[in-house]
Amino acid sequence: MIGALLQVHSIAGLALALLWAVVGLTGATMSFEDEIQASLNRDLTHVDASAAQRLSPDELVARVEAAGDFGKVSAVTMPADPTAAVRIRFTRSEGGAQPSSVYADPYNGHVLGSPRGEDFFATVRKLHRWLLLPGDGNGYGRTITGTAAICLILMLMSGMVLRWPHRATSVKVWLKPNLSLRGRGLHRSLHAVIGTWVLPVYLVITLTGLTYSFEWYKDGAKWLLARPSPSAAPMQPKAPRGVAGARTDIADAAKPFGFDRVWATFLREQGDRYARALLTLPAGAGTVVRVRSWPRGGSLDTARDEFRIDAATGRLVSADLYDDKSFGERILASVLDIHRGAILGWPGKLAFMLAAALMPLFAATGLLLHLSRRRHRRVAAPPVGHLVPGE
Repeated sequence: MIGALLQVHSIAGLALALLWAVVGLTGATMSFEDEIQASLNRDLTHVDASAAQRLSPDELVARVEAAGDFGKVSAVTMPADPTAAVRIRFTRSEGGAQPSSVYADPYNGHVLGSPRGEDFFATVRKLHRWLLLPGDGNGYGRTITGTAAICLILMLMSGMVLRWPHRATSVKVWLKPNLSLRGRGLHRSLHAVIGTWVLPVYLVITLTGLTYSFEWYKDGAKWLLARPSPSAAPMQPKAPRGVAGARTDIADAAKPFGFDRVWATFLREQGDRYARALLTLPAGAGTVVRVRSWPRGGSLDTARDEFRIDAATGRLVSADLYDDKSFGERILASVLDIHRGAILGWPGKLAFMLAAALMPLFAATGLLLHLSRRRHRRVAAPPVGHLVPGE
């Protein structure tokens, strides 16, 4: 039984080792992305506070679009800090490429430049989530990484069974590698003991990461942790045919809309309690803009409020406040911060980064152990035949 489990563990590990190493290294690279980008772009994100009033979102967008051929604006990040620049993002091109965002001065709309490192981290993120395969989140790369995560959970469980020591209550046996060994013994000790160290982290990473790979898993987590949600906010009713006002409503909906009415409604709801707000235009048809708001002094990226506001009328469609969430709903909202260890502050991010960066170690030691077992079997195997007596 143990021999068969070892064989399956070894073969599956060798088959998926490279994929796990890529996902682990890319995850480690993104662990301190926010801090790295903040350091690289310190000169772009800071502006001199002015006595003049800051431009409205629509005025900012108009000046940025007039300054260069950036494409259509898709989102605007408005900071509360008077010395912080506004960040503007653009829609994908016809070929599917994502243009670089730009920072702009909130007082005069002057374009300060594109953030350094943005394209690099965008590529790393695509490699981590979808292996740079076609279709991005709608392609089969998402399924491959999700399946690999499930296999990693099974590998962790089988690894624990295979290394269960005779002295199970000895902390030293479980957690201290024997560095006095050489060759196969050292490889086995490193593979097993360090695997025990990182096992809790890998379980957290895989169990949270699956929410980004499989809708059935995400729906199951919502069913388990979230309260039954009330019926969704009603859509704007369509005008019946033949009604005189129908053509007027359609014409109003067809008019271009922007962020100013949304911004006015958001400020009425939030006041000065926000640190920054991200206004995102709808990807398709419609006039409802999503506004994500992060509170002052907040340390977690996922601890935020979310509003949906009709840009054509300024009507608040829905408000999802973080303080109103249940414990389970806060867990669901914080999946990304849990996934990368940020829920524990910078020590947690550092621990998760190191654990992810160690993934190639298991690929290397696993391969060396496999090759060692093969050599051992060849040496120990009896000869296939023997000479006939007298020959």
